[in-house]
Parts: sequence; C-alpha cells; structure tokens
Amino acid sequence: MTAADRPASAGTAGLPPLADFGPGSVRVPPPGDPATFAALQAEIRELARKHDAVILAHSYERGEIQDVADHVGDSLHLSRTAAATSQSTIVFCGVSFMAETAKILSPSKRVLLPDLAAGCSLADSITVEQLRNWKAEHRDAVVVSYVNTTAAVKAESDYCCTSSNARAVINAIPTDRQILFLPDMFLGLWLQRVTGRKLHIWLGECHVHAGIRPADVEKWHRDEPGAELLIHPECGCTSQVIEIAGDNAHILSTEGMVTYAQQSKAETFLIATETGILHRLNQKAPGKRFVPVNREAVCQYMKLTTLEKLRDSLALGQFEVDVEVDTASKARRALERMIAIA
Repeated sequence: MTAADRPASAGTAGLPPLADFGPGSVRVPPPGDPATFAALQAEIRELARKHDAVILAHSYERGEIQDVADHVGDSLHLSRTAAATSQSTIVFCGVSFMAETAKILSPSKRVLLPDLAAGCSLADSITVEQLRNWKAEHRDAVVVSYVNTTAAVKAESDYCCTSSNARAVINAIPTDRQILFLPDMFLGLWLQRVTGRKLHIWLGECHVHAGIRPADVEKWHRDEPGAELLIHPECGCTSQVIEIAGDNAHILSTEGMVTYAQQSKAETFLIATETGILHRLNQKAPGKRFVPVNREAVCQYMKLTTLEKLRDSLALGQFEVDVEVDTASKARRALERMIAIA
C-alpha cells in the first residue's frame, strides 16, 4: 500500500489525523479519589470470587487497575494465561481486540470488557475488506498480522505475531514467499532491518507510539547519558533512535522491558512506550529509576477502564464480547501457527 492508496481525506494509513485521537475525542474518566481505591478493589475481588472470574490487565492500564488484577502483562500472554485458568469468566481490562483474542483462545468462557469504547487506533488502521483487497493484489503472499488487529483481520491471516516473536515468525516463512505484514509500519520496517527480508508493509500506526519522536530521545540522551533506552518497536523513531543511543538502545516488547530492567545492572532507564508501563516497572524493579522519553505518550483508550467500570462489569455481567464461530476458528489457526513457532 502506498500513500496514493489511502483515502484523500484520511491521515497516515487511512487513520484520521492524530489530533482526532487526542483527549477531546475520547472522554477519559478522571483518576478518582485514591482514598476510595482500597475499598473498591476489595469489592472487585469479592465480586470476582462470587462470579468465578479472573481479572486481566494490560501493562498500559491505570495503576489501580493493574493492582487489582490477577494477571498483568501483554495481550497475548494474558489471553493464554486466561485460557489455562479454571475460572469461567474472563474480565479483560484492556482494549477490544484483546478481549476478542481472549474469546478466540477460550471459546467456552464468558469474556467481559468493562468499557466498549476501549478501541485501538492501530487495530482500526486496517479493515477486513482492505486486507482482502490487498491479498487479491498479492495472491501468493503469506499474510502476517500483528496481534493488535481485529478478529476478522486475524481470520484472513496466515500467521499472527507479537512484538516479541515477530522476528521468529518472519524467519520461519520460506524466503521465496512474499510477505504481507500488517498493520504497524514501524514494526514492519524494523523487521525488514533485522531479518533482511523485503516485506510488503501496511501503512498503519499506533497513534501513541507514532508520537514518540527522535527529538524526545535526543533530549533525554543528552540529559541522562548513562541511561539505557528501552524502546518499543511500534515507535515512530526506532531506526533513528538506534543510531542516537547506540549500544544503550534496546528494542523490546513490553514484557521484554520488564525482564530486561529486572536483569540489567543499570540504575536509570529511558522508556519509549506508553507510560502505563512505568507502574509495573517500578513494582518489578524497585530501586531503579524509569523516565518516560515522552510524558504525553498516553493511550486514552487504555485509560477508559476505571475501578468503578470494572466493578460494574463484574456485578452486572457487562459488556460481553463474542466472536462469530467461523471467524474465531480461522483466527485461532493464525494464532496457533504463531504459538507453534515461538
């Protein structure tokens, strides 16, 4: 896909301009009174026990949501964890494609999403109709979809991947096959660099990671010359940042950041991803210092879930996420192919 393929009225990769994803377009609830958190969390835990539910929270969620969850991590890890649990209900504190993935991997379980407005600009950057048209232009190509996609897009894919295993998935595909990689162009460009493969890359992006620019990193690199830089491959500055930071730059998934920070002897880390992960990093690597390279790298969709919404979701059984049986079956095939590789 080239710029010419995008609708003239659209922004990058068919997305609305980034300003449309700002605070004015998504009504983000205020943080609330911390004095009420403990009581709400106790109520939530009791409701989860009563309704046989497991609570999952992505690392970009609010700190108080992470603290009440049974499991915190990236979306695929959480979905696989939930599939292995005994509870009959999964409450996913994240965004809609994550809840769909949990339902695909746990078809017999009830999956709840506390706020149906919790979408994803990256997942929305390609529709299933656009993917079908793209495939028609490259009939012999293998389709690799980032897990940050809708169930319908996964169902049209040959493989899924995460930021931590995308390299292994690409390397597992025969070198004589064309690859359509979607939807994140920055992850795709990084994969081309590290695998040496020529990919057809969809021009999609996460509005939060695309907003982290080289200038953000340059400032902190000057101010914190001894710090290690941990950068998510979705960031719009990945290639330039590697050149700026040199050996101190590490391209990592969210889970990879946590593991690296725990094991590294460094004391200060510059974090180039959504700021919600700082809460988890501080918990998992106490005594170390974590500095966001861009303090405005906040996903409004991830911050829609509040303790009150989580409580109501458990108490009222709202909002249930379902995936059509045929779509789920095809999407599960793409996920299982990925899991078999890495």
